[in-house]
Amino acid sequence: MQGQTNKKILATKLQRRLRKTPTDAESKLWQRLRHRQLDGCKFRRQHPFGDFIVDFACLERKVVVELDGSQHVNTTAYDEARSRFLEHAGFVVLRFWNNEIFENLEDVLELVLRTVSDRETPSPPNPPLEGEG
Repeated sequence: MQGQTNKKILATKLQRRLRKTPTDAESKLWQRLRHRQLDGCKFRRQHPFGDFIVDFACLERKVVVELDGSQHVNTTAYDEARSRFLEHAGFVVLRFWNNEIFENLEDVLELVLRTVSDRETPSPPNPPLEGEG
């Protein structure tokens, strides 16, 4: 499996340009994901992973949130391949249309919250009681 950082992607500084020019939907969602507002999870925006830059990623819970605008209508095969790659790396990929952010933001956040909560890292098992194990 490929590592998290692709030097070719990093060299282009594309993620920096994408952070500086977010879509309106990305800006709106970022305001609700940043600063660990959602279940204490740290989200990163425009995060490079493999050959891709994902819109939002919570690395500790392995959840990726992708926002799709009208340009994605003609790229479904590419988007599916991208999602399969991320899923193979252990991520859950949530995809939303931009209009969902503007029309149903609370529902979107609820689904993201449920997903990160379901993937909460389990606490280590308790050590056996004295005399057991």
